[in-house]
Amino acid sequence: MKIKAVDPFYLRMPNITTAADGTQDTLLVRVRTDTGLEGWGECDASPLVSMAVYCCPMSHGNIIDIRTSLIGETLDSPDDVLRLSEKVLRNGLDIQQIQHAYSGAEIALWDIIGKKLDKPVYCLLAELSGTSDVAHPKLPYASVLFGDTPEATYHIASGLREQGYRAAKFGWGPMGKFDAANDIALVRAAREGMGTDAQIMIDAGVVWGVDYETAYQRAEAFAQFSPTWLEEPLAPDAIEAYGALTQKDPSVPIAAGEGSNTYRMAEDIIVHGGVAFVQIDAGRIGGIMPSFQVRQLAEQHGIQYVNHTFKSHLSLASSLHVFATNRDFDLLEYPAAGSELSQCLVTEPFPVESDGMVRVKELPGLGVDIDTEAIRPYLAPVRIEVGGDTVFEQTLL
Repeated sequence: MKIKAVDPFYLRMPNITTAADGTQDTLLVRVRTDTGLEGWGECDASPLVSMAVYCCPMSHGNIIDIRTSLIGETLDSPDDVLRLSEKVLRNGLDIQQIQHAYSGAEIALWDIIGKKLDKPVYCLLAELSGTSDVAHPKLPYASVLFGDTPEATYHIASGLREQGYRAAKFGWGPMGKFDAANDIALVRAAREGMGTDAQIMIDAGVVWGVDYETAYQRAEAFAQFSPTWLEEPLAPDAIEAYGALTQKDPSVPIAAGEGSNTYRMAEDIIVHGGVAFVQIDAGRIGGIMPSFQVRQLAEQHGIQYVNHTFKSHLSLASSLHVFATNRDFDLLEYPAAGSELSQCLVTEPFPVESDGMVRVKELPGLGVDIDTEAIRPYLAPVRIEVGGDTVFEQTLL
């Protein structure tokens, strides 16, 4: 079959705030073939910047947009997905956001191949890698922001406990923006709200930059509350600082990696940063295959692979297929407090089942369908003109 269309869609909430909430807008990518099959993917990036990578006029042989590279190409097997990824990244060699933007299309290609072959994406990955094709349940941790105060954080945490969550991650907000006492009070509130039996994770939101000494001090202070990890205490590219931090062997394990938009960045944080948990976003790193390659690297280094998903259940689907077949990688970041847009994007979100676990869907492709009627009100029309010529006009859903 041939790829006949690659359509990016800019969706947004009516009002965008400065809150660290990536669910306020998004870029969806739909790929359609001449056989009628279509696939969907989602990018976790600035939508309009990513959209430009899909339609920017060619500057030279190393700046060719994604749609030009894909439309008209053959797509019949997983090998074609790998081949097309190589072509897109080579043609866009000098486009700095190429991997980040291409994530949406790459995910959509896997969705199509899974539908064509009548197999879930995780089974296709297992066949390619020669590994088990048995999927295992994951423990979802509700991913939320800290409240503005310890009291607000306590109410958020107790609400999650009442909903039945056995794990939750609290991040960003006021963490690190005041003094140590306030940071500790926030973590204490999260622990007290969730109870002693639940897992809590702390996301510092890169607040300490390269200051690994402060990150170490906070890790030691937070240890009394037994968090599973301290996430992104430092900047994404502060590899030397991460190495210095992890060499001090803090009492709370260190997690990082969501900022990796290439495999090489993820490799760096694992090999030289020494993290105990690597967190990868399939909507940032270039899609499903580079995420799967990081999963394999995590297995080789004996550390935990965890998805980064603070978006929609379309993003959750692509992330879950990557590590569904590894029994030991049992934690799943689960978007629990997103915008109305993020909550209505797919027709049937992944449920937290009666045993408190989430399972990959045994359906072809990603296993989720886009609710085009529900998201239509969030579609923001886009038209790009250059010199009076229309370079791009967003297709209707």
